Amino acid sequence: MQNEIVKLISRHLELSDEEAFAFAECIPIKEFKKGIILLKEGQISRDSYFVIQGCIRKYYIIDGEERTTEFYVEDESISSLQSYKNKTPANHYFECVEDCRLAVLNYDKEQELFERVPKYESLCRMSMEDDFGEQQDALAKFITSSPETRYRNLLKARPDLIQRVPQYHLASYLGIKPESLSRIRKRVAKK
Repeated sequence: MQNEIVKLISRHLELSDEEAFAFAECIPIKEFKKGIILLKEGQISRDSYFVIQGCIRKYYIIDGEERTTEFYVEDESISSLQSYKNKTPANHYFECVEDCRLAVLNYDKEQELFERVPKYESLCRMSMEDDFGEQQDALAKFITSSPETRYRNLLKARPDLIQRVPQYHLASYLGIKPESLSRIRKRVAKK
């Protein structure tokens, strides 16, 4: 059976047997239980991740309160880019919201892959550009919309999160209190 990570990479790159072996050797797939913290504020990120199964939450602690800024689900990459590339302490957390299966790429192994499979670096660059564009659009929508519009957008763009993520995390992600989210959900359900 072909390695699971090789199947994932092969969706984007045509790989020789030697290149496929390099990916299988450098990117293990690991399982993490719900509630596991993958990265804490103050730690230096040594790994980036690709979600095969599960949901990861990115959050900050501000004035003692958790503020969720992102959820990562199947087929999405996760990285604390500043910490990972610059070897500086992270200012946020990554937490498993569900049991997860993740492809785990260590920084040193990534550098090795860039040497062994040069076209992988181009794939990473294109992926980061796509992610950056999506983040810009998401931030603009968040800033320019009301909480109810944010909730409606969430229902359209990411309806799976409604069932997968506790309401208080969704409220934080939408920039509101849980009780406000309850009122918004009731209004939206009536329409």
